[in-house]
Amino acid sequence: MSAIITISNLKKSYKGNPDEILKGINLEIHEGEFFGLLGPNAAGKTTLLSIICGLLSFSEGSVMVKNIDIGKHYRRLNPIIGLIPQEIALYPTLTVKENIAFFGEMHGLSGKALRDAVSHYIEVVKLEHHANKRISNCSGGIKRRANLVAGLIHNPEIIFLDEPTLGVDAQSMNLIYDYLIHLNGSGKTIIYTTHYMKEAETMCNRVTIIDDGTIIANGTPTELIAANDACNDLGQVFLKLTGRELRD
Repeated sequence: MSAIITISNLKKSYKGNPDEILKGINLEIHEGEFFGLLGPNAAGKTTLLSIICGLLSFSEGSVMVKNIDIGKHYRRLNPIIGLIPQEIALYPTLTVKENIAFFGEMHGLSGKALRDAVSHYIEVVKLEHHANKRISNCSGGIKRRANLVAGLIHNPEIIFLDEPTLGVDAQSMNLIYDYLIHLNGSGKTIIYTTHYMKEAETMCNRVTIIDDGTIIANGTPTELIAANDACNDLGQVFLKLTGRELRD
């Protein structure tokens, strides 16, 4: 598979703080992968995602997304990427349908194309009976499902998901899993962060574990389990490599 994202010697630090958040990341993500980016709290995962999506500048290195140098042309990413953030990025006073339509308009959809896309995605995540509810009156599962399709409505080629199943019920989680697997099967590249190791082991073709701004492991879940003695699953590998101390 060819690389759709190439990251070279990527470093990130903030003015006035000598500590680097990212310490020379080198990584390729291949077209069509279901790629897991794992790490404990404050490891640098969200910072790395934000940089790849063009939302955050970086200090050194380069990031290429579909041959776009995002250090120079990050605005060209908008049509081809979809970002589903960890926080619910919806407007509480708007309805589910109004929120999804708003994000569709932001990505240039209008008229019949917009109406059809909104209807399609509401149906995909089973929100037909909740479409006219204000987001502020919706359950966590409804908000998560609406948050998901708000980032997908423009049919992006590359999808970034930061903890998309955080705090949802089992039914909503299963629906999200099934739809992401469907999207990946249709050729979409998915970059996925999660703290649920079983989720990553089951869904991801390949995972990278990052800690303290550095990549400490990379491979398929099966490869990483086999390479670490006495580890029977990805969760055990993760704890072995990152330690059991609490991260706040």
